[in-house]
Amino acid sequence: MSVVTENGNGAPLIEARGLTKRYGSITAVDDVELSFGRGEVVAIVGDNGAGKSTVIKMISGAVVPDQGEIRVEGQPATIRTPSEARGYGIETIYQDLAVAPNLDVVTNIYLGRERRRRGPAGWLGLIDRAAMRREAREHLTDLRINIPKLTGSPVESLSGGQRQSVAIARAMVWASKMVIMDEPTAALGVRETAHVLELIKRISNRGLPVVLISHDMPAVFEVSDRIHVHRLGKRVGVVDPRKVSMSDVVSFITGAEAIPEEAIAD
Repeated sequence: MSVVTENGNGAPLIEARGLTKRYGSITAVDDVELSFGRGEVVAIVGDNGAGKSTVIKMISGAVVPDQGEIRVEGQPATIRTPSEARGYGIETIYQDLAVAPNLDVVTNIYLGRERRRRGPAGWLGLIDRAAMRREAREHLTDLRINIPKLTGSPVESLSGGQRQSVAIARAMVWASKMVIMDEPTAALGVRETAHVLELIKRISNRGLPVVLISHDMPAVFEVSDRIHVHRLGKRVGVVDPRKVSMSDVVSFITGAEAIPEEAIAD
């Protein structure tokens, strides 16, 4: 996979410096550094309690860090709410997907960001449902997502893989800087997992970085360009999946082995 780690001004597209989050006497994330370039897939792995979910919640605006900063294209970014993160073009797909199960596919994709009609009808708040249906179909076709009925049927009637595809399509419609995925293959079958991994590759091929939080090591190794290893709230290293095995990464996560110099990602 081709990766461009920096943007035109020489800075990573998205960068986090010194992120720290404490809950009382517990330090969930301790001085973590991350960077993401155009078109790369970066996995963040670690045992339960390693702080990886808290890290992505800080980047996505769901959690406010106690210390540290986030930069977008080299400039400091104010991200204290999910809407502010979305304003920077950062979209997040959480493990529970956050789709409205009783609404159809098109409504879910545009929920809260509906297209308004042009002219006076738009001023009155009337929604352009035809445009939303047309654009949704174009986005799904472009991503090779096959969901025959986009309107009139609730997403709760879809399979787990199809619901995940809807969440990914929604992120792709609005993301301009980065897509974050939290356990995207959890509870999916083999075929549905393969489909989601193909979607991740298509997203990165468009130049968007994808951040993947996952315990699914085969999936991590199939799509990732770099793997951030976290343990006890700290980032212990960044490894190149071409230079290590899955069992090596498990050893790094548990602390059974230190990360050797030759395994560190460029």
